[in-house]
Amino acid sequence: MPKTFGTLFPRICDFQNLLTAFKLASRGKREMSDVLKFGAALEENLFTLQHELLAHTWTPRPFRRFMIREPKAREIAAPAFRDRVVHHALVAVINPLLDGKMISASFACRVGLGTHAAVAKAREYIRECHAKYGEFFILKGDVSRYFYSIDHTTLKGIFRRTIRCKDTLWLMDRIVDNDGSTDVGIPIGALTSQLFANVYLDQMDHYVKEVLKEQYYLRYMDDFVFMHPSKDRLHELKDIAEDYLNTRLKLRLNPKTSIFPQAHGLDFCGYRIWATHTLPRKRNVYRMRRRLRRMAGLYASGKISRETVESVLFSWFGYMQHCDSYQTMSKFLGKFALERG
Repeated sequence: MPKTFGTLFPRICDFQNLLTAFKLASRGKREMSDVLKFGAALEENLFTLQHELLAHTWTPRPFRRFMIREPKAREIAAPAFRDRVVHHALVAVINPLLDGKMISASFACRVGLGTHAAVAKAREYIRECHAKYGEFFILKGDVSRYFYSIDHTTLKGIFRRTIRCKDTLWLMDRIVDNDGSTDVGIPIGALTSQLFANVYLDQMDHYVKEVLKEQYYLRYMDDFVFMHPSKDRLHELKDIAEDYLNTRLKLRLNPKTSIFPQAHGLDFCGYRIWATHTLPRKRNVYRMRRRLRRMAGLYASGKISRETVESVLFSWFGYMQHCDSYQTMSKFLGKFALERG
């Protein structure tokens, strides 16, 4: 029997936990109107949330929905601020319990891990395979419309393998079901969605590592990678993964899932990775060039400040320092200058 945890709800509803959750939810957003409004009567609002949670009368409010276009068009559903406070309070208590059961080769939305750790592990695997096998192949796959396809009943069953506290499960189920209009899909944009989505595919991770015994496997949210010297074995693994996703998790493998020689390089977590070097993803470079050209024009007309441009550049430098980017950066900066009109 898997280990489960009870008596969690008092910790979630504890006033100090709710206060900490408020601070986390408001980080970087303190000037927003809903944050200012909530903070103006902070103690009263936190006690109200605490009462609603304890009485099981807390109800999520409608999302603020908007579209983003990069890297692809997606609808973001931002929870109301008071709901974000509840999400942070919940995650603070349950995340260590759920995260503790995850494999080390899962990197998304985990403390101390993330995209750069995933790229470093992928590079390590590629170098190991190159040294061991010489030529080998890579299976790169992902789930079609992942967040929109997560089955609520299956997800709730996964929760119950770790948590037995009925009040905590009520809250988690309430967040998953939200408006009750559908039993499939969780919103992109909520803190809890990131954790729940990661836990959902953790089931496949354990199957791959513990049943299939595959050494060279890693996952970042719904993107996963296998490496193996046999192309035939990777085709078998593709079929196995597709069957597991369909039958166990009610998901579909993206038709773009592919198997290719390692010499082509692995496009993963924003970088292109080989045994000998790592480069930035081409479309990221093109996108940043376009963005800086637009910003240079806005700066020249006085519509944005130099600090705004520099903040974007520093973020870009942070991205580029994780790869072999000297030539790219030299060409990049050589074509960019700020001048006031």
